[in-house]
Amino acid sequence: MKIVCISDTHGRHHDVQLPSGDMLIHAGDVSAGGTESQIKDFLRWFSEQDFKYKIFIAGNHDFLFERDLETAKGLIPENVIYLQESCITVEGFKIYGTPITPYFLNWAFNRHPGEDIEKHVNKIPPDVDILISHGPPYGILDINVNGHHCGCQSLSSKIEKIKPKLLICGHIHEAYGQRQIGKTTFINASLVNEKYWYQNDPVIVELD
Repeated sequence: MKIVCISDTHGRHHDVQLPSGDMLIHAGDVSAGGTESQIKDFLRWFSEQDFKYKIFIAGNHDFLFERDLETAKGLIPENVIYLQESCITVEGFKIYGTPITPYFLNWAFNRHPGEDIEKHVNKIPPDVDILISHGPPYGILDINVNGHHCGCQSLSSKIEKIKPKLLICGHIHEAYGQRQIGKTTFINASLVNEKYWYQNDPVIVELD
């Protein structure tokens, strides 16, 4: 399974040059402000991409999915899969997606550390193969431009227990990159930098 990973396009999706693959995964922040028109524009573009499977989650900028999920789901084309604290199995791979990130300036899907965020992290299945989380786990691909770790400690603890094959995230633009820790491949696939300029290439990974 050749997977092309992207995240944090923030409305710049028309600038993205995608390599070929079997599955396209977007880890959230598909829009700049989460308006219905912005979401529609992204979904038109996303649905037209030449992949057998197209999967995405929302991010902290994608307000429509938190404020009016019913309307947002009604916009999604039939050939696109949306995950919001839910999972799907594709060709034997169990995939789970969550938009939840640690609280910051009251953006969409923000939750406070501790019990508030733990109840969401606990929903992640123990047997997940591919985990799509908008925000990174604490300490892994989560350092911002000021040198601070911005990841989720609860998510980090969960990943240590369940050890998925692949973790795809974004959110912290300046932490773009890939790391291998044990059996888990970690990818921060943010395509824009900290100034929201389109800068990075999609990340390709292959899973057996």
